[in-house]
Amino acid sequence: MKITLIQSELFWEDKPANIAYFTTCINDLKEQTDIIMLPEMFATGFTMNASQMAETMDGEVVTWMKETAVKKNVAICGSLIIEEKKKYYNRFIWTDAEGRLLIYDKRHLFRMGDENNNYNEGGKRIIIDHKGFRILPLVCYDLRFPVWMRRTKSFDYDLILIVANWPERRNLAWKTLLQARAIENQCYVAAVNRVGNDGNGIYHSGDSSVIDPKGNIIFRLADKSFIKTFSFDIHEISEWRKLFPVIEDADNFIFE
Repeated sequence: MKITLIQSELFWEDKPANIAYFTTCINDLKEQTDIIMLPEMFATGFTMNASQMAETMDGEVVTWMKETAVKKNVAICGSLIIEEKKKYYNRFIWTDAEGRLLIYDKRHLFRMGDENNNYNEGGKRIIIDHKGFRILPLVCYDLRFPVWMRRTKSFDYDLILIVANWPERRNLAWKTLLQARAIENQCYVAAVNRVGNDGNGIYHSGDSSVIDPKGNIIFRLADKSFIKTFSFDIHEISEWRKLFPVIEDADNFIFE
């Protein structure tokens, strides 16, 4: 399976500009791919202006994702600000060429950025089956909470996809935790972060990464926008897990 990461700057609270930019990126992509990853809140930047920036699930950006996925015969994912029943969510949205639309609402809201006072937390994890891979979607701050993503026999997956707006001043944690999650769960990790300053003057270095099931860094790049495609081998995962079957000693957690 192939995954394309798009690390980029974002236009602050400007949906048309961001959609125009990502449309160009996707249209210019020549290499065949199965999944295109966009950053957290890719249409607006990480804003707390939820009431003004939110859309519904039949809104313009979700519609753009669905139409682009079908047109390009690819899955597209990233997070958006979504309003539902008068509540606001930082929602990971997955759409693919088969017409599937799957969602995961960010569980861990970043209270140091006041996210917990402007958005509602999610309460349900999902696994996405795609091209022979079982995929766990996560959003940014979720990365700090390993129990939430702990791989067990009853909650098994092969690949973590993380979309983020993770600031440069805490990028040591970002880079370290990405490797830790790959190692402890014996899975691939594909993580896409933004670069540049946001509307609050906070700088993001990107450091979008691809990490293998042993924790080896396949790719990582800071401070530059890029579009790059990577191959993921399901057999590499299965062989490593057979050789080093950590899951046999893992507890099965029950979440409320």
